[in-house]
Amino acid sequence: MPIIKSAKKAARQSVKRTKQNQQIKKLIKLATKDFRKKPTQSSLSKAQSELDKAVKKGLLKKNTASRRKAALHKLAKTSGVKLVAKKKVPAKNPVAKTTTPKTTAPKKSAPKPAAPKAKATAKKTSSKRPSAPKAK
Repeated sequence: MPIIKSAKKAARQSVKRTKQNQQIKKLIKLATKDFRKKPTQSSLSKAQSELDKAVKKGLLKKNTASRRKAALHKLAKTSGVKLVAKKKVPAKNPVAKTTTPKTTAPKKSAPKPAAPKAKATAKKTSSKRPSAPKAK
């Protein structure tokens, strides 16, 4: 059992996160199972959506989800599901309408860095007094 306050909190957080992760995994398994029972376009998109959510939350790696979606897609093709691509709707951005279009002026190259400056050499002063000029 943790004794330190921060360790206790970490243990509570771990339990909470484990429950959430198990719930997400359960939804993935249910959606995949439903698709395998009755392959339709809607059940395929539901299963793919659950996989994408798991990637977004960091539960699955991107390539793992991609591999699983490819397997679902392959199963859909073999079972004769008609795959329809959804139309992508551009995101509404009110700021883009009010701004003026950018000109396509050629980019200026960055100025070259200046050559390193010569170090000023300071003469060391000696603690001796200057000697008087020699007399002949």
